[in-house]
Amino acid sequence: MSMMCPESAELVTPPTERLADLLMLSHEPMFAWKLDGAIEFWNAGAERLYGFAPNETVGHSSHSLLQTKHPIELAELRSQLRNKRYWAGELRHLCKDGRKVIVDSRMQLLGDNTVLEVNRDVTQFKALLATLQESEQRLRSVAAIVESSDDAIVSKNLDGVITSWNKGAERIFGYSAEEAIGQPITIVIPHDRLDEEPAFLTRIRRGERIDHFETIRQQKNGSLIAVSLSVSPVKNAEGKIVGAAKIARDITEQKRSQERIATLAQEAEHRSKNLLSIVQATVMLSQSDTPEGLKSAIEGRIRAISNVHSLFAQTRWIGADLSTIAAQELAPYSADSPTRVRIDGPPVLLAPDAAQAVAATLHELATNAAKYGALSAANGRVDLKWSHEAGGELDLLWKETDGPKVQEPTRKGFGGRVIEQMIAGRSGKVRFDWRVDGLVCEITLKV
Repeated sequence: MSMMCPESAELVTPPTERLADLLMLSHEPMFAWKLDGAIEFWNAGAERLYGFAPNETVGHSSHSLLQTKHPIELAELRSQLRNKRYWAGELRHLCKDGRKVIVDSRMQLLGDNTVLEVNRDVTQFKALLATLQESEQRLRSVAAIVESSDDAIVSKNLDGVITSWNKGAERIFGYSAEEAIGQPITIVIPHDRLDEEPAFLTRIRRGERIDHFETIRQQKNGSLIAVSLSVSPVKNAEGKIVGAAKIARDITEQKRSQERIATLAQEAEHRSKNLLSIVQATVMLSQSDTPEGLKSAIEGRIRAISNVHSLFAQTRWIGADLSTIAAQELAPYSADSPTRVRIDGPPVLLAPDAAQAVAATLHELATNAAKYGALSAANGRVDLKWSHEAGGELDLLWKETDGPKVQEPTRKGFGGRVIEQMIAGRSGKVRFDWRVDGLVCEITLKV
């Protein structure tokens, strides 16, 4: 058996020392401490992470020195080491410079109640993980918002091919996500507006954003809708534009409301002008022997116009029923004797202009009859009849009987001029027949 010379034996490092040297040189924080006592060993990795030199740690409690926060009670941790001789978990330490670090710790209980602890710094990993989780949560929130939005939110690549399609897009355009994704965005663009898409893509490639562009789009069933588009470039991680995100809001009802408002404004302007012209004509043509008589005549005529306007309000300015107009104008003369005035005719809804003309005409006829005609006599009567066929003219007949004898006037009075002006303005015709037993007035009017 060969023998080692004394000189060679002096050069050999014992295994325990070699192990200690390796532990000391390790980049991983390693230290040893008594289960119920202080630190006995502190390597370079521990000094590098925590900032304490070995002479500052040996003889001190690691838990106190690093202000360790354990996931369980320290007594429980020691109990697990005694029973299982091993423990692993996450610890939080305070470094010498005040930095807080998180470590993945592994502890092994040796036979002499020494605990060998190896830690790995996971502070940055934990921060990155928290950031990723936060980003993921934000992405989930954004995805939920996109999916639940009433607006169509769509993404497409630079070739115009659809890459995402939310529920709002399904509802507005009628295509499911399965039907739309992978298809060109032109499936929702009418043929006469296909030139919009190349223009959009050109602007997107330049990095431009398109805001609130109003246009027309086509649903799956072929129906056309008005939409407001906002389009933004989509960039990849390197900042290169790779597609576009598009939001489409259905503004069809909004456009219809705007059109209705514009139409109502035009109608209101027309009606106001028409009403003012009627009032102006009433004032200009009215005459009387006395100021009081003139005032009374004007008031009565304007009241007749006002009454019919009240009827328009009930039908939202669609018009007024002829029977209601007639009953309203003749009511003062039939209060005492209902048989003095007889009204007969089918239901006819007159447009506002025609209703105003008829109301003014009946007012003049009734006023004249009360002053000079049948309604000025106790037994006098007025019969008002009309006929009307759908799409045809309205034929209205005013007939007075049992009144004082009348003669055709030598000159046309204001009432006659008002009637002719009102009816002529509606391309109608008026004929007065001054019979001995009362006036007969025939009116033909386009309604």
